[in-house]
Amino acid sequence: MPSRDFDHVLVAAGVEVPYRRQAPRESTGDLLARAFGAALAQSGFSIRDIDGLGVASFTLAPDHAIDLAWRLGLSPRWCMDDCHGGASAINLLQHAIRAIQHGDANVVALVSGDRFEPADFRQLIEHYNLTTRTWLRPLKNGGPNSLFAMLTQRHAKRHDLARRDYGALCVAQRAWAALNPNAVYQTPLRIEDYLAAPIVAEPLGRFDCVPVVCGANAVIVARSDLVRKAANVRVRALKCQYNADHQAGDGLQTSLATLAADLWQQAGAMPDDMDMVSVYDDYPVMTLVQLADLGFAPDGDLRALIARIGSRALPVNTSGGQLSVGQAGAAGGMHGLVEAITQLRGDAGERQVANARLAVVSGYGMVEYRYGMCANAVVLESAQRGVQ
Repeated sequence: MPSRDFDHVLVAAGVEVPYRRQAPRESTGDLLARAFGAALAQSGFSIRDIDGLGVASFTLAPDHAIDLAWRLGLSPRWCMDDCHGGASAINLLQHAIRAIQHGDANVVALVSGDRFEPADFRQLIEHYNLTTRTWLRPLKNGGPNSLFAMLTQRHAKRHDLARRDYGALCVAQRAWAALNPNAVYQTPLRIEDYLAAPIVAEPLGRFDCVPVVCGANAVIVARSDLVRKAANVRVRALKCQYNADHQAGDGLQTSLATLAADLWQQAGAMPDDMDMVSVYDDYPVMTLVQLADLGFAPDGDLRALIARIGSRALPVNTSGGQLSVGQAGAAGGMHGLVEAITQLRGDAGERQVANARLAVVSGYGMVEYRYGMCANAVVLESAQRGVQ
């Protein structure tokens, strides 16, 4: 049986401001406000109902969550800034749920997003943290591509994989993106196109590296007795683990491996029970690493796992993922969460997974010197199709 840890809380909305390569007429604050408004419309709550706000953004600075609350006309009882990058959405969700359970807020809006110009992105990758600024920037390493290129080399050697194997993931996700009208990159991708693309950092080619875009996402979490609309989602399990290896590991395992057993026990479900999966996909290798850590390749056969993804026997990153939709800065951490919510609400249109009832979403991010320090995961259930 699933844990009752998350009773009396529902996810009442999950939306995305369509990502774009450029957003010249909008600021980061504008994008976050648009996402907030769309989430209100989907949830049925009014602005007067919102008494909690959580924000994740790299480019909102020098403003913070409280500045955005003022601009949105909110007077929240609970307010939070998050700095966990690709793990930000699930981290915010965890804290929002606890705030509601303990009476600190009743209806919480979580927003994430960024607007980038070239100078903004360069500032981010060169000053991501003190370690990056002090030790990596002088090397002119070009940001995370080189780090994840080395990780991909190590991963390929350990599992006897070739570029074509990683490319199959990109091709599969692009096929999902072709069904998503909001995906930035919808043109069908063939394995021949993938293999012919320019190399960015051996063995990573153009289609292995997440494209930078502008956009925002929002989620609304509320006390279940206050939710007015029917198409909602409940949380069955949520686990976070940060800094598990203190940057001493080889990067081929995330903290998800540490928390997976507890996650599935709390959920009262197993990987094979999931109808769809969203994992943080800044590079194809990280899709495979996270899926393996969560237990989707119990025998270690990653080629078989790739074949399941390619055949849609295992629907993974059904929006097209960040590799095809784009990474809108901190919104990347919420993109997969919103896609899972959309699927479980039955609102995914042509890409809808039939009778989707259970989904697992992972977050990953915050590279220090070598690899991501943060990983978390949440198991979600359709409130309509789940066990009442």
